[in-house]
Parts: sequence; C-alpha cells; structure tokens
Amino acid sequence: MEPIIRAENLKFSYKNQEDGKEYEVLKGIDMEVRKGEFLCVLGHNGSGKSTLAKHFNSILVPTEGKVFVGDMDTSEEDKLFDIRQRVGMVFQNPDNQIVATIVEEDVAFAPENLGLPREEIISRVDFALKTVNMEAYRNHAPHKLSGGQKQRVAIAGVLAMMPEVIVLDEPTAMLDPVGRKEIMNTIKTLNREKGMTVVLITHYMDEAAEADRILVMDKGKIKMEGTPKEVFSKVDEVKAIGLDVPQATALAYELNKNGFNLPLDILNTEDCVSNIIKELEND
Repeated sequence: MEPIIRAENLKFSYKNQEDGKEYEVLKGIDMEVRKGEFLCVLGHNGSGKSTLAKHFNSILVPTEGKVFVGDMDTSEEDKLFDIRQRVGMVFQNPDNQIVATIVEEDVAFAPENLGLPREEIISRVDFALKTVNMEAYRNHAPHKLSGGQKQRVAIAGVLAMMPEVIVLDEPTAMLDPVGRKEIMNTIKTLNREKGMTVVLITHYMDEAAEADRILVMDKGKIKMEGTPKEVFSKVDEVKAIGLDVPQATALAYELNKNGFNLPLDILNTEDCVSNIIKELEND
C-alpha cells in the first residue's frame, strides 16, 4: 500500500513557559501511514503519540524534519486548507468539537463553512450520520446524548468533510465500556466498509489488537512496529516499555509459566479458549 502520510526525521520541541527550558518531545521519527490501512499508535503518557498525531494535519509542524500528506509539506501555510480537508482529526473530549445545539446542524457546520451547495451539504450530513449509526438522533440536542453518542457525532462532523484519513486521538478515553465498543465498531466500519484510512491513538491494548499495524512509542521514538500478533507476542519487550498486552495474550503468557505451551500471538478470548482446549486434549 502506498503511503498517504509520511514523516522523515521528524523532531519536535517546545519551550516551557515556566522554566524557560526547551523540551524535545519527538526525537527523529521516520514512519508512514499507508493508504487504506488501520494503523494504531500506542504509548504511555508522555511518549509523544498525541504530539505525533497532531503533525498529521498541521496542528503542529516539525521543529526539524518533514511531514508530508500526499506530496504536500505540512509546514507550508498555503497548503493548510487542503491538508485539513484530506486529514480529519477527532479528539478525546467530544464536547470540545461539538459546536451546535442540534445534531444535524453540528454535522453540517464544516461543509457549510466550505461554502458547498445546500444539496451537497444535506447529502454529506446524511452520509455521515448513517455511517456512524446516528440517523435517529439527527434532531436531538448533543448535550443530552451519552458519551459514546456524542463521540459518534464528533466523528460524523469530521466525516462530513469527506477526508481520506481520519485520525482519532484517544477517542474512547472518557467513555464507559459500552461507549468504547460503539466507537470501535464505528472505526472498523469506516476502515473496512468505507475504505477510509484510520489512525487510532490509544492506550487500550484490546483496541490496538483490532488494527492492521501497530507503532509503539516510547520517549519520543518508535520502539516497536508490526502487526498486532507480531508486537504483542513480544510480551516481555512490551512490558519493559511500561505497556500491557491484550488480556487474552496476558492469560496465555501466565499459563505458559505454569506448564502450558500456548502460542503468544493469541489476541482474543475465542483464540485463547480454543488453544487451551486443544492443549488439554493433547495432554
């Protein structure tokens, strides 16, 4: 798959207003986002994962190095509008992205600002609400919705821009398990049914297990990269960075310490159960 976003020796520093010191957050990142993939970026707090994500649509620009969206350099101001049309961003708190008092008006906000014809705006709002399964709530007040529903409205607002890439920065962090499941289902629909390129920033390992590819960040650098099975099978390496592995992988790891011989690329409950049964039958 060809890259739609790529970073070349990306470095980013900021000056702390309190102590006047310069802090380097990203320390020479080389990576790419491939067209049509579901990429997950993992890392503990302070690893630089959200800072990296904000470079994908020019919220931040590199201190050194380059980030490209297609062939557009994100540091060129005259490309800002085109970049943000191609790469949409959804943040952790949906309340910070919802601007209207009615759901459909909120989703229409961005297309209206693009000056699109009314028919096109209606078409985009219908598409976006249908995609996130919120058509029944189009006339509701956003502040009366659940956390998961609000986040789906925030995603619809970005979808109405018709971006090629959607970047989600910890979109489930403030949600309960039901809300988290709703958002993950929406993300998978966007990627697998609509063909949209998805970049998910998360600290939930079970969410990362759903991705095509994972980047693991630590102290401003990419420490691991691969498919979920490739990354999470290196349990000791992942734990050494201060992260966990999916619950099913962790269970297989602990059982192996007690005499089992289970594969460590197990990612979900079903695989774990079937491998345990197989192991017991062979005993």
